[in-house]
Amino acid sequence: MTNLPATPESRLSSTEIETHAEAFQKSRDDRRTELMEDYVELIADLIEHAGEARQTDIAQRLGVTQPTVAKMLKRLAEENLITQRPYRGVFLTEEGHRLAVATRRRHEIVEAVLCRLGVDPDTARNDAEGIEHHVSEKTLEAFERFLKA
Repeated sequence: MTNLPATPESRLSSTEIETHAEAFQKSRDDRRTELMEDYVELIADLIEHAGEARQTDIAQRLGVTQPTVAKMLKRLAEENLITQRPYRGVFLTEEGHRLAVATRRRHEIVEAVLCRLGVDPDTARNDAEGIEHHVSEKTLEAFERFLKA
């Protein structure tokens, strides 16, 4: 079987190529935002329950290496979500705290809905971790109405 070159009709137009590129860029941006939200939420949780958030604790909780954490912490600092002090750990800025609160709220609402639907608590907690990043504010409001009913 010979590989024939694609016919002009089967090639993507420049508009289609641009659309695909935009979709892939949005996907990468969404993943980056999701990861940043997870880090900020974890930092808030560590501060609340352990009194501090250290790079080693973050790496251990996320199951990643310390260099991976260091890279993300640098990005979070550039986004004004955290501050770091040598030998003192990681701290949330006001903006970081707001993001952590909003992320935790989404997580709690999604988890509560899943539990109300009969999903066992462990599965609901794990599933909410992924779903929370993709729920619109309108959907969250509907979830809250469902929970109050």
